[in-house]
Amino acid sequence: MASFSSLLYEEQLQCSICLDVFTDPVSTPCGHNFCKICLKDFWDNSSHYQCPMCIADFPKRPDLCVNTFISELSAQFKMSAQVKSSSAADQPSYLKPKGVLCDSCTKEKLEALRSCLDCGVSLCITHLMPHKSTAKLNKHKLIEPVENLEDYICQKHERPLELFCRDDQMCVCQFCILGDHKNHTNVRMEEESQEKKSHLVETQKHVQKMIQNRQHKIEELKQSAELNKKHTDKEKTESVKMFSALMRCIERSQVDLLKVIEEKQKATERQTELFIQELEQEINELKKKNNEMEQLLHTQDHIKFLQSYPFLHGPLHNNNWNNLRNKSDLRMETLRRALCQLQESLNEEIKKLPETELKIFQQYAVEVTLDPDTANPKLMLSNNRKQVRYSNKRQNVPDNPERFKRCVNVLGKEGFSSGRFYYDVQVRGKTAWDLGVARESINRKGEIMFSPKNGYWILMLRNKTEYKACESPLVPLRLKQAPQKVGVFVDYEGGLVSFYDVEAKSHIYSFTGQTFTEKLYPFFSPCLSNGGKNSAPLIIMSIEHYFPTEASFTE
Repeated sequence: MASFSSLLYEEQLQCSICLDVFTDPVSTPCGHNFCKICLKDFWDNSSHYQCPMCIADFPKRPDLCVNTFISELSAQFKMSAQVKSSSAADQPSYLKPKGVLCDSCTKEKLEALRSCLDCGVSLCITHLMPHKSTAKLNKHKLIEPVENLEDYICQKHERPLELFCRDDQMCVCQFCILGDHKNHTNVRMEEESQEKKSHLVETQKHVQKMIQNRQHKIEELKQSAELNKKHTDKEKTESVKMFSALMRCIERSQVDLLKVIEEKQKATERQTELFIQELEQEINELKKKNNEMEQLLHTQDHIKFLQSYPFLHGPLHNNNWNNLRNKSDLRMETLRRALCQLQESLNEEIKKLPETELKIFQQYAVEVTLDPDTANPKLMLSNNRKQVRYSNKRQNVPDNPERFKRCVNVLGKEGFSSGRFYYDVQVRGKTAWDLGVARESINRKGEIMFSPKNGYWILMLRNKTEYKACESPLVPLRLKQAPQKVGVFVDYEGGLVSFYDVEAKSHIYSFTGQTFTEKLYPFFSPCLSNGGKNSAPLIIMSIEHYFPTEASFTE
């Protein structure tokens, strides 16, 4: 029998476009064969679709499928060409045998093109021909060539594994379903594979979505880190300014103190010199008098002695120098006075810290608007979603899951899950209100108890003067004056929620050491109107100039 390679000629397996052996051969409706890429390029550069060989026109671009038989012939021809020219030094790598080898080749083993599960062997294109031409062999199960064929054959019945038992989740053969798997749900392997591929596609979509979410989170963290770096630089600058002011205050006090001490020292030195001069003068006078008295004591002239005695025995200088001393105690008093002045100056600077802190926090100001889908039906929002007040008239709104049902609350439209943010609210003219932030999963339908444990970080006012932080239990707050505008600052990663009196530039209260795991939303409650005494709205300030926006209410 002549070898297969001797029956084939290159011209029979040659593409008429590239004039080379077929690569991924496809067939046109008119029956001619071309390389897939060659025909695609030909049609891409043509105004209509026709066969390059017979110029037959097609009404639309035909769908092209690789002709597997011709592809196999082309591959085997390339194999044969490789065997003949194996001694060539510049032999292309694609012609070298690779993968699974044919079990039927006796001399030079060629690469297998298919594996037969019924025969239990792998076959090259030459030895595969009987499976293409013999009717009996046509029914055999052919698969892509594999090395471990025993994995594809039932070890018990030595038959191809063609079915899948869903009860035992395993591959079985035709005889298995007549025995151990008789009453089980058995389906074609292709059917089960297709179904599991469908499930896998859904799982893959989920995995891809998880990847996208994590990539988005990485970008979000990078942006947050970059933003935090910018804000940290600003905070460092403000901190340096603050401490520089304190240092200048101390340095000025030091200079002033040294100057006062030096001036007092010079005054003391001048006074001491005067005292010394006066003392030396008295000493000279006393010495002169002492000499005169000495001479008089030794005189024998009684008349002269008696006449001079009244002048020498007269009163001496009566200056008391015993209490004269250095005024170090006065200098210590000066030091104490200077230190007291310094302490007062530092206290004044320290009082400015909340103002500096608030100024830093306002750099994180965000635009906050109210979310009408969360507003209690008895709350009325302004057209620009910046103001909210209580209304006795119930609004006709749907009872969606996000809406507060019993309590007159409303959330901000914007939620935050990272970084820092600040906003402030005008509370002028109100006798009761609730402000702060709340996590996304809070209870919105039943009775609400404000506390960090329940997802609320709230500051409240009751009865016009009773301010409380909603810890558990409540923390009463004593404020020097009633805030007209309240600033709210949140550091998500830092676990901080702080409240400030914006106009007084003073700190009110802070929730510290918190752990946030959900998105946080600004929280507002104007409370009940109390017979009109508390009818003023809560007004969210604009981040541009921190003043109320013009707004109107519609019933």
